[in-house]
Amino acid sequence: MFLGLLKTLRPKQWIKNAFVGVPLVFGQKLLDLDALWRVAAAFALFCLVSGCVYVINDIVDVEKDRAHPKKQHRPIASGTLPPTVARNFTILAVPLALAAAFALEPLYAATLGGYFALNIGYCFYTKNLPYLDVLSIAAGFVLRVLSGALVISVPPSAWLLSCTALLAMFLGFGKRAHELTQSGSKTRSVLEHYSADALRWILHTLALLTAVVYGLYTQSTHVAQTFGDAPLIYTLPFPIIGILRFIHLVTARPDAESPTEEMLRDWVFMGNFAVWLVVTGVVLYWS
Repeated sequence: MFLGLLKTLRPKQWIKNAFVGVPLVFGQKLLDLDALWRVAAAFALFCLVSGCVYVINDIVDVEKDRAHPKKQHRPIASGTLPPTVARNFTILAVPLALAAAFALEPLYAATLGGYFALNIGYCFYTKNLPYLDVLSIAAGFVLRVLSGALVISVPPSAWLLSCTALLAMFLGFGKRAHELTQSGSKTRSVLEHYSADALRWILHTLALLTAVVYGLYTQSTHVAQTFGDAPLIYTLPFPIIGILRFIHLVTARPDAESPTEEMLRDWVFMGNFAVWLVVTGVVLYWS
């Protein structure tokens, strides 16, 4: 039963909560031990709350999952995890997580609570609304970054939040485009309201906007005031390469289960990401 609960919490998806650490890097607090443990605690609480959202989602969609060829093996759908146990765990875990978040930083607790409310709305309503479903997911990533800034008392940069929102929408609509070409409207009912041509146009537009906004950020007054003469423009090629590689994964690998999961297994994408991290670290901390 414990393993079933752990699987329902979706540990593989917790990597999304790494966005909490973005302000730690760009706030130049990566070497600050106090900031490190605060972000680590914020990350852990986000993992618990986001895991509870998956539990609630599986309880709500249990009948649909039982009719799905892959999702029928999920613990709740297969019967290995009783819904009452999953429900009671969530009822206990979420308030405890919010209480711990409040002890860490009251504004962080408010943001974490907002994230939970946003995702409850997604589970019951917005996931069935075209375009608004992806916007809700993107808002969750913005809240992650905002939480990371609040927990270490770093003023959240409008540039950083804008880049996060654009990137999250780009990844979200890319996933919808992949799902549509892969199996039409079979996996999600909301896909019936999407158009392949519209998604292709949106995907490429967001790709351009994300690269342009990040490029403008590297040359902004904010960067000059915060980092001095640090040549952040040198990091621009790597996001562009990552964006182009993700578009390739969306369009060229229709048999992949998910392009967002495929990119984590793609050595080109991950290698480029690793180099971007190193170059960014050198520019921000040792230039």
